[in-house]
Amino acid sequence: MTDLVIVLTTVPAGDVGDRLARTLVEERLAACVNVLAPMRSAYRWRGIVESEAEQQLVIKTRRSLMPRLTARLTMLHPYELPEILMLDVAQGSEAYLAWVRESTSPDPAPTDG
Repeated sequence: MTDLVIVLTTVPAGDVGDRLARTLVEERLAACVNVLAPMRSAYRWRGIVESEAEQQLVIKTRRSLMPRLTARLTMLHPYELPEILMLDVAQGSEAYLAWVRESTSPDPAPTDG
């Protein structure tokens, strides 16, 4: 088992996914966010079966960032009840795993040159 996780969320089809993805990467809460092609989702909400166009976001991050990532997703997400599912990463390419860790670490302090 690694310290990395994949987080899934869905958003309405359109530009919401791109904006959310960019924010999470800029804030170093995610190393990468895949915004998948629009799809149809069927679900029950408040007793009614709904069907909407959505996009799946696949977020690569570290387990230790889950509280901050969850809070930020909840704040930015347009849904009243956003899907936030965490999947463990059992193993992967060591170089890729290192890149995810580096990309989600705080910016290094500037050094005098």
